[in-house]
Order: sequence, then structure tokens, then C-alpha cells
Amino acid sequence: MLESVRSRSIWAADEALPEGTGEVSRGRFSRRVLWRATALTAAVLAFHRTAPATAAGPAELREPLLRDWLFAPLDGARPGAVADRDMSTVDLPHTATGLSWRRWDPASWQRRWLYRKHFPARVDPGLRYFLHFDAALTDAAPVLNGTPLPAHAGGYLPFRPEVTGLLAGHNTLDVVVDGSFDPGVPPNRDGAPESVDFWQPAGLYREVHLVGVPAAHVADVFAKPVGVLDDASRRLEVRCELDLAEDAVGLRVDAELRRAGTTLAAASTGLPALPPGRHPVALRLPGPRDVALWGIETPELYDVVVTLSQHGRALHDHRVRTGFREARFTRSGFFLNGERVQLFGLNRHQFFPFAGAAMPARVQRRDAQILREELNCNAVRCSHYPQHEAFLDACDELGLLVWEEPPGWQHLGDAGWLDRAYRDVHDMIVRDRNHPCVVLWAARLNETPGAPEFYARTQRLAEALDDSRQTTGAVHPGDHDTTDFQQDVFGYDDYTAGTGPDGRPRPELLPPRTDRPYLVSEAVGTLSGPARYYRRTDPQPVQQGQALAHARAHDLARSDERYAGLLGWAGFDYPSGQGNSADGIKWPGVVDLFRVAKPGAAVYRAQVDPRRRPVLEPAFCWVLDGPSPVGDLGDRAAIFSNADRLELHVDGRHLAALRPDRAEFPRLPHPPFFADLSTVDGVELRIDGYLGDRLVISRRFCADRSRDRLALALDDAELSGVDATRAEIRAVDRFGNTRPHVTGDVALEVAGPAVLVGDNPFPLADTGGAGAVWLRSCGAPGVVRLRARHDVLGSAAVELRVG
Repeated sequence: MLESVRSRSIWAADEALPEGTGEVSRGRFSRRVLWRATALTAAVLAFHRTAPATAAGPAELREPLLRDWLFAPLDGARPGAVADRDMSTVDLPHTATGLSWRRWDPASWQRRWLYRKHFPARVDPGLRYFLHFDAALTDAAPVLNGTPLPAHAGGYLPFRPEVTGLLAGHNTLDVVVDGSFDPGVPPNRDGAPESVDFWQPAGLYREVHLVGVPAAHVADVFAKPVGVLDDASRRLEVRCELDLAEDAVGLRVDAELRRAGTTLAAASTGLPALPPGRHPVALRLPGPRDVALWGIETPELYDVVVTLSQHGRALHDHRVRTGFREARFTRSGFFLNGERVQLFGLNRHQFFPFAGAAMPARVQRRDAQILREELNCNAVRCSHYPQHEAFLDACDELGLLVWEEPPGWQHLGDAGWLDRAYRDVHDMIVRDRNHPCVVLWAARLNETPGAPEFYARTQRLAEALDDSRQTTGAVHPGDHDTTDFQQDVFGYDDYTAGTGPDGRPRPELLPPRTDRPYLVSEAVGTLSGPARYYRRTDPQPVQQGQALAHARAHDLARSDERYAGLLGWAGFDYPSGQGNSADGIKWPGVVDLFRVAKPGAAVYRAQVDPRRRPVLEPAFCWVLDGPSPVGDLGDRAAIFSNADRLELHVDGRHLAALRPDRAEFPRLPHPPFFADLSTVDGVELRIDGYLGDRLVISRRFCADRSRDRLALALDDAELSGVDATRAEIRAVDRFGNTRPHVTGDVALEVAGPAVLVGDNPFPLADTGGAGAVWLRSCGAPGVVRLRARHDVLGSAAVELRVG
């Protein structure tokens, strides 16, 4: 039987990954049995056909295995005993059980599931083959053509068994996914699934590829910029790892730094005769003097291409992307490229209604766009696990700084559990250390108790794998003064609460520690804000209170330069079974599960330079009657804007001139404005925003419900391949503003090569007048038409082209 050799870095310094965890085989097979003496040459001749035109050698061949999987619950049956005819057809990414947008039931996915893929393969004897699983929840046991492959336990990082010698012209891949709550796998613990703050629906919820590489190939590349701010000393240190199937002579490694296809720097080294196995190679490229730095506003990216050659013939290219930037946390704050930057951001969970985490790359990238382009965040914390790499790719391209952390939530387990957590730290860093957006590695798991020996180990591991970034960990509220902290940057989940003038809770912040850099990793949420839930169906003072709580927290975080910044809890609502959830959802997001901004998002939307984009966002809805009219806000109706002055008019009559409240929010770049709407009587509200004497933005709102309508909008106009896009559904007034407190459902009809991911009819009343479904392509080209119909609001339609 062919055994798998795990792809792991040689830069783990003084410590190896733990043995005996059961996920991978550590045995070394005799590759001489598998590879003839001519294998390297055959690999070059056969594999060079797949090389891109701009490459010096052939790149990795990746064949997506996404379409037309067979799927069924397995329970006690053997995989081979399940007939194809008894299985349904699904595409990846996939969640094992049907989900609505609320009230998820973990009992529905806590069982064993069988995924089966029949696929042809043209097997080249000069190549090595791997099955690359981006992730599966939670335990996965693949079997290829009847041969078991190494199993993997853990739901958030890739695994890649080698299948060389097992492929045939026609292949059957069975993957048994166990969705049971496994207390031996981080972030789990003894107890029920609700003991962890977020639900974890089972399935092959990320992508799977068949990968082919030459017998001698570059297995890993880490391109580390050094001396970024000094033209004279700037350089790129490239660490790569070769994987050789047999003895090799005459090898050379070349590394090039490229931008837009132009080579800017290069280095080369010849190698002595090498035996089979893994071999480290290091090269140093002098950095170009005119390099463009990667930054929040200018996220400049470069390609690094490492080519392995033998006797002058290119065997294999390995490409990564990087950016030149210096990111340092100090006791005086965070500095990017030598300039102090106040981190202003949110935490992100990866879960979506109807699909769990099983959304394709386009949808994952969209969350980064919401955070950076709509909410003006410059930082995000990936809570509390490594997320889809497409999300990090988008962060690279958008200039969104990332705190990344391994799976964990308020628990450390036994020795086997800790071994898996240590493995997760390793695999996370190796997967993502070429992303310039990542500025912090969490080498301490979220809100876990002190474990000096374990966290000293993870600290050493992180430094060995990547000494260019600092480490952190989010400390549990109440442990602000702990002396048991081994990482570089102290992250604190600060839910300190005081009482505001209205008698409601409001956030406070403990003073930053003086012994190390300090970052508020969570704040507000449902613990230090004015309410337990922030739903679109809640009273207006509650919804507005969320925006004011976030505004206060960010204002306080600017009161002392020792605060590197603050990451609010949270960006998006998420499914949970914790005690402070309702309908199976945690509601702390300033954006809801459907990716529709709540009034609580207004503070984030306004924090942008008005010369770039003028913003005017009321933290209320203009309704004069019903369950919660705007008058309930009294003289504290908040409007967030980056204008200098607001002028309010009701039915054409001037109501008020407003200035930002810099007395209550002295440090926030763009504080809220407050209006007295307690006794306003009128139908149409107009708000004009001025910079100096110049009108830069104007918005109108209508209280007349008889003119309300149904709005339907797509995030994208075109899809291709296995893809999906969001269709936003809203009840709106005549000017397009969301109307809360509607009644009834929306009936949906889809025609064309796409399927609806969502509830139909859609319960618009339950979601507070706004929500979304997703359209997922079916593999055929054509035009998709989505029509929505409401008994009172009328109908709306959109079209989508599938390539």
C-alpha cells in the first residue's frame, strides 16, 4: 500500500509535529519501487505541456473535483455497500444537511456521510499525484479505488494525501465525513455542540482538487521581504523545499521577483547530488530600489516564481504572491511601513444562511469587500479558525489587515488535543505566510486558560516558521492582568461595561497594558452594549444603540496611543447554540447573516474621507407609526456622516441644522449627529450634507407605506464554473431605503441554469424587511432569471449570465 508523506515545512526548527495523532502516516515508502531512473526526464517532457506561456517551467496541474459528486448518509453501512443509485448528486462546496437561516439543529449533521466521486484521469507515469482537500468538517476518511488513504481530523485546514500509483483511467473516490462532535479535535470539548460558540455543520464544505506535479518538484515556497523601508538593504529571502522522488544530480533552483510579467530581481543556486526526500534551499534576492510598498490604501502585489531545473531543463515552477511591507506592533501602537495606523475593524465568522460555510470563493471574497469597501475597516480578525484562502486573497488585494488564528474557543484539551492544536498552528502558518495582509499569528487559542509550556512551544513554532510577524492571542475577559502570556502582542477581549446617561449599558475599556503591545481583540458584542440582541425586528433604540456603542468603543480606543486599535464584535451575525442566542443565531453583527447592513453599521460606513466618498447614514428607519416609530428615539436620533454639517427638512420645511457631536465623541474621525425627531409630523425627510458651503450628498426618506415596493439586486452580473452570487431582497420606500416591520412572504421563481440556495417562500416579515438568497450555477451556460413576488409590495426581477 502506498503511504502518504505529509507536506510539512523544514523550518520547524527545534520541534517536530506530534506523532501518533492519527491524521497522517509518517512512514517513508521506497520511491525507487515507484519511479524508474528516467522518471525526472519523463516528468519534464510530459508535464511541460501544461506550462503557462510566461513560466520558465511547468506549474502545478490542478484538476477541480467539484461537480457531480454522489452523496448519502452512511450511518452504519460500509461505503462500498452503498450503491450509486441510492445516492443524490451534489456539487462542492457542500453542507451535508439542509439548513434554513435559523434554528439549525446539530443533530441533523452529527452522523457519518458518504461523498463519492467518479472521475477519469490520464495518468502520466512521470508525475506524482495528490488529492488536495481544502477542508472538511470534521473528520474525513478518503478511499481511492478501494485503497484507504490517511484520515484527517480537524475542520479548517487543508490535507493532501498522495495517490501516486493508485490512479487509473477511471477512478472512484469515496470520502467518509464524520460530522459527530469530536471532543478530541479543536475547538471542541467534552459536551454538546453548543459548548462551542458557533455551529459547525458537517460536509465537504471547501474545494477538492486532483494535483499533479513532476517527480522532482518544489513543494513549498516562503518569500519573506526583509529591510523593506531601506532601499540599500531591501531584499527578498526565499525559502523553498524540494521534494525528490529519487536520487538527483545536476539540479538548480532559480527564483525571480516579477511584476506584470517583468523580472525585477533574480537569484540562482546550483545543488549537489541529493537523495530522495525533502530538502531545504534558501536564496536571497536583492530588492528593487523602486519597489511599491503594500499598504492599506496601496495594496501592491508581486509574484515570486521558483523554478527547479535539471541539467539546464526546467522541471517545475512554484508561484506565490507577496507584498513588500513592514508591520510592527509596539507599546506606542501599530506601525505599517513606518507610519502609525489605528486599527479599526471587526471580527468575522465564515457562516452563511442555508449553506453553513459551504460557499464558493466568490462569496467568501465578497465578505472582505463588505468589510473594506462598505464598512471602511482596515483590519479583520478571522475568528476563531483559519478561513477560506479566497477571503485572504481578497484581503491582499484590498489592503485589509488580518489577525489569523487556529481553531479554538475557551478550551484546552488533553495531550492528543494539544498535539492537534499545535499541528493547526503549523499548518495555518505554512498555508498563509505569503499573504501580506496577515500581520498577526495567534499562537494562543481564543480565550483559553494559561498553559505556559504549550504556549511557549507554539511561540517557538511560529517564530521558526515565520519570524517576520508577531504573535498574539485573545485573552478571556477578566484576565486583563494575567502574567501567563507568552506571545508578542497582548490581545484582550474587552467587554467592560458602564452605564450611559440613558441608564443603558455602554462599553468602557480597561487601560492598555504597559509591558507589551496591546490590541482590543473584541468589544461591544452583546455583553457591553445596550442590548442582548440586535435584530432588524427589535425596537429602534436598540438597533441605534448598537451603532453608538461601537462608536464609543472606537472613540475610547483612540484615547491612548498604546491602544493599537480595536476589533469590534462582530462583523456578521452567526449561528450559535449559546445561551445568549435567539432562534439559534447570535445577533452581535453590524451586518446580518444575509450580508445586509443593519443600522449598527452606520458608524463604520461613515468613517471614510469625504473627498473619497461622502456618506450619510441614519442609524434609524424613517417610520412614524407601527411597532417602533422614529419618535421613540426622542432627541437622540443618530445620523452618521462624514460631512461638516447636516440640514434636515421635513416635507420641504427646514427642521434643523446639525453639527457632529465632538463633545461626546472627541476622537472619532466622524462622530454622529443627533436630531430631535420626537414630535416630527411629516411624510418626507430630506437630509443634506455639506462640506463647508458645498452640498456633497443628499438623501430622502418617505414614511408613506402606500408607495413601498419590493427591491431585488444581485451582487454580480455573471458567474462561471462552480459559482454563486447573492440576491438581496428588501422592502423599500419610494427612495430605496429599507422598510422594517413588513408582513408576508416573498415567492421566488428561478429559470435557467442555476439553483436557488435559500428558503422559498422567503419570510420577509421575520427578517425585518431585508434578507437574501443565493443563486448557484449548475454547470451549463445561459441566462438565469430570478423573479420575486410579494402580495403587497409587488414584484421585481433580475437576470444573471452564466458563462
